Amino acid sequence: MNLIFLGAPGAGKGTLATLLSREYGIPQISTGDLFRAAVKEGSELGNKVKGIMEKGELVPDSLTVELVRQRLAKADAGGGYILDGFPRTIVQADALAGFEQIDHVINFEIDDQLVIRRLSGRRVCRSCGAIYHVDNMPPKVEGKCDRCGGELYIRDDDKIDSIKNRLRVYKEQTEPLIAYYRDKGLLREIDSSRSPQHSLEQIKGILE
Repeated sequence: MNLIFLGAPGAGKGTLATLLSREYGIPQISTGDLFRAAVKEGSELGNKVKGIMEKGELVPDSLTVELVRQRLAKADAGGGYILDGFPRTIVQADALAGFEQIDHVINFEIDDQLVIRRLSGRRVCRSCGAIYHVDNMPPKVEGKCDRCGGELYIRDDDKIDSIKNRLRVYKEQTEPLIAYYRDKGLLREIDSSRSPQHSLEQIKGILE
């Protein structure tokens, strides 16, 4: 069961990938995690990624694809996997098709305004990294972490101007993948505007 999750930032891909990974015993694979792991390992590829990221540049498609290819060759991905955040471009999708067969591409549909509300309401503890939300999971004391009492702050990525920019970039770069996978008969769409449990049931309906 080889899956790709597509959707705007804040659509819930990461949360659902974690839930499905536990339920089906398959790894959740994100390019962000792959980049960090490669840098930490200090491999040849990792050192290239580190140099690019330190300059604030985007990791090129060829390097990203190679990291994904190496990760999917590991034993734990033999029974399936969830690709979260890859591919991002048609070039990456074409490259992936050269060495992997995908079963389903799940597109998380959500309104832009709901994305903004979800992301802008997120708060993170400076001390322990715990995550809260002003609407869905507020701390007991405003501005303070329930776990450690640390200060809660808004990440730069979660500020409204940044969110709008991320949505714009997503539409420009990644939405063409929706048409790409629809043409291949692999696209499955779910409504991700409700609870994670509701999204999970929709995905399980597709898989089972």
